[in-house]
Amino acid sequence: MTERRDDAIAALIETVDATAIEALTCALIAEPSVNPGGTEASTAAVLADACRAAEFAVDVVEAAPGRPNLVAATPNAGTGPGLMFLGHSDVVPAGPGWSADPFVPRRDGDLIIGRGASDMKGGIAAVVAAMTALSRAGDFGLAPSGPVQLVVTVDEEEHGTGVRHLVENPNLYRRSSPRGRSSGVETYAGCIVAEPTRMEVVRGCRGASYFEIEVTGRAAHSGRPSDGVSAIDAAARVIDVIRADQDRLAAEPDPLLGFGTWNVGTIQGGQGISVVAPSCSLGVDRRLMPGEDVHEIRDRLLADIHAAGIIVDGIDVEVTPTMFLPGFATDDDHPLVSAASRAALDAPVGGWTAACDGGFISTSLGIPTVVLGPGDINTQAHQPDESVGLSELVFAAQSYVRAAMDLLTDS
Repeated sequence: MTERRDDAIAALIETVDATAIEALTCALIAEPSVNPGGTEASTAAVLADACRAAEFAVDVVEAAPGRPNLVAATPNAGTGPGLMFLGHSDVVPAGPGWSADPFVPRRDGDLIIGRGASDMKGGIAAVVAAMTALSRAGDFGLAPSGPVQLVVTVDEEEHGTGVRHLVENPNLYRRSSPRGRSSGVETYAGCIVAEPTRMEVVRGCRGASYFEIEVTGRAAHSGRPSDGVSAIDAAARVIDVIRADQDRLAAEPDPLLGFGTWNVGTIQGGQGISVVAPSCSLGVDRRLMPGEDVHEIRDRLLADIHAAGIIVDGIDVEVTPTMFLPGFATDDDHPLVSAASRAALDAPVGGWTAACDGGFISTSLGIPTVVLGPGDINTQAHQPDESVGLSELVFAAQSYVRAAMDLLTDS
């Protein structure tokens, strides 16, 4: 029986359509969903049309005005826990250095080139192809015990508007069972995020957070600087405090994810060269380990700033978190991790220093999560002439079919 089932799954995998993957990847790239800008709607429309053509159940839910999340589910599935695939429709700005129009997809041998090819419109197209194959499972005598669902969110590259709406309103993202009943997004055996990992299994990611640090001083004429208190000088000392905390974090690395990191990304301050600076602002990135809380990090930073004697008469410091994306880690021995690795032909398992929407799926919805997708986050995503190999997209789709059939056992 096992051998017969394996043969049926192998035959199902052979139905993955490379031509359809290429066509959908190119159609998605051709819709510039650049973030910031809130322009994901046209990409979501193209994706919705493709999913409806495949006879998926499709819902479009506005996470914010003009910014639609998309949910698509395979038909004729069982009523047990399902498998979620997660993606995002937005891309980063093209930037300089492209050899041709970044939103006119083109081929170079096996490569599909265009903004979003790797991060992550190619991965989304691979999921749609996998779901299309899985919807035919009955033709091969296979009966998945639960549905397969694709969730595509907006605003992943900036503030996570889409995934926040999802986890705050789970009842809006429901899929119907064959018998007309509904189940919320929390009833899933696992979630696979199709971000570019070179088809290696990522079982844990660091999170991300942004802080705005406002330093207020007292202006004075630069001829008598002692009459004022420089916010720029105080901000420089705040940076020293951040640097010291970075050294503390680096001294206790986690075997999977390393350690949390600080980066002072922007600084603005001063009124004029001849004026003691009355204000200075820092924009700071803090990468998070699983379980870290941004409010606790803010409180500790403020305590360290006080302890360093920076806040004196004439100086005030405010620290405000402006963005938070949680980190997560799925146990190495979880069935989702082993199934994903087997599905990608014994792919290695590790961690990721990048952050993704999967952190919310894991921590807020309690769905075990891994990241597994075509392309390379470091050498292809966010680069000029971003690309992904069609052969890798096909392998990804085939791997997703294997993972679904492994996790959603026959009823």
